[in-house]
Amino acid sequence: MTALTLSTAAASGLRADAIVVGVAKGPKGPVVAPGAEAVDKAYDGGLAAILETLGATGAEGEVTKLPAPSGFKAPVVVAVGLGAAPEKDESFSAEALRRAAGVAARALAGAKKAAFALPVADAADAGAVAEGARLGAYAFDAYKETGRGGSAAKNGKAPLAEVALLGGKPRDAAYKAAVARATTVTEELNRARDLINTPPNDLTPEAFAAVATAAGKEHGIKVQVLDEKALAKGGYGGILGVGAGSAAAPRLVKLSYTSPKAKKSLAFVGKGITYDSGGISLKPAGHNETMKCDMSGAAAVFAAVVAAARLGLEVNVTGWLALAENMPSGSATRPGDVLRMYSGKTVEVLNTDAEGRLVLADALWKASEDKPDAIVDVATLTGAMVLALGSRTFGVMANDDAFRGSIVEAAEEVGEESWPMPLPEHLRKGMDSPTADIANMGERMGGGLVAGLFLREFIGEGITWAHLDIAGPAFNEAGPFGYTPKGGTGSAVRTLVRLAELTAAGDLG
Repeated sequence: MTALTLSTAAASGLRADAIVVGVAKGPKGPVVAPGAEAVDKAYDGGLAAILETLGATGAEGEVTKLPAPSGFKAPVVVAVGLGAAPEKDESFSAEALRRAAGVAARALAGAKKAAFALPVADAADAGAVAEGARLGAYAFDAYKETGRGGSAAKNGKAPLAEVALLGGKPRDAAYKAAVARATTVTEELNRARDLINTPPNDLTPEAFAAVATAAGKEHGIKVQVLDEKALAKGGYGGILGVGAGSAAAPRLVKLSYTSPKAKKSLAFVGKGITYDSGGISLKPAGHNETMKCDMSGAAAVFAAVVAAARLGLEVNVTGWLALAENMPSGSATRPGDVLRMYSGKTVEVLNTDAEGRLVLADALWKASEDKPDAIVDVATLTGAMVLALGSRTFGVMANDDAFRGSIVEAAEEVGEESWPMPLPEHLRKGMDSPTADIANMGERMGGGLVAGLFLREFIGEGITWAHLDIAGPAFNEAGPFGYTPKGGTGSAVRTLVRLAELTAAGDLG
């Protein structure tokens, strides 16, 4: 991954392939952002005018390249748009810095080193730029042909190798801590992206469990894996029912990070459908091609638990990965079948493509047995949530309004878009079944909320719970933007890590 260093070097004397500066959208044209004063001075104060002549406006995501001034050791200046210039006495938001850094890092693919002279007023800004650069430089090329040096040959360009963060303070503890945190979080988030992007013939439930086991050994996390025999013995009817049609057997993975100083405990539960064909309720043509991403919730949970362990957070965090492959075959669960869940509750399966809630139900009830202070599940659960919120925003439902609000605030703080959603009681009746305790489908309208109400049935009494439906932002089928690549995004990882940090600090419930 892209290496990061804090540097107090002058932009003119740093040996690099490019100097990155920020440009904002001002009321009368582009405005050079703080951090680029030395570069602007080398252009005799005319950098903004030159950029405007080249068509730059300072709009978010805009990239303009121009020859570096005379005397600079870097040959190129890369001006990246930050969006609207802030009001007087205000600074650029952390998210604006993340996005600009991500755009610049992607634009510099193939370069060995770049100096980022973006506006860094404090350690938090340094962390934001570091996050954006490392996330923006991401590329999944494990299945590409490699060059002689073994580096991926995607368009002939490897990711940007190194970023020197100008304006940073390498001896300042706060700056070093911010960059170290950004390094840890982005490494784990990018690992989640790798898992999401891995083809389903290679990432089976067993293979995912093996990745989790290896990470646990590396980072001091206790890992327990329940295979198909253990699941059958334990009565995990939801996970077994979903995986019944596949030659790749299901797994339930528990990752436990414990801190000797912890006063609170969190459980994260992730939907891990490593491939979703829809089962007997087969998806129509055009809806199968990206269904390797249906394990994005489990990937997010896995990454968040490992990040919490690496950061040494003073909170106990347990991750549950409910892993199965949903396939049609002679042994597959049929519409009309009744499954007895781990909780003892029976579920009539009306649609085998509503499978995520079935594996989550078993995992949620199992997680409840540990009586954590809160449970948060993450899942690419419903197309209805995509229709409601679009492709960049995840929905948040909860059995506690204050907890739901805290999650939305945490998501906003780290730059993830979310929206609070209700759990209307009148929708529960639509899941009444004449045969079983509950059906896995209810009213079509409000389907994302119906799914949340179904999950609520499997939360232990008195436990605070929230559900994150990341079906929209988990997999980006459009072009890259900001620090978000095409393909797996790692949605919700940063929100979960922030929740763990807030809980450790005693600032969350």
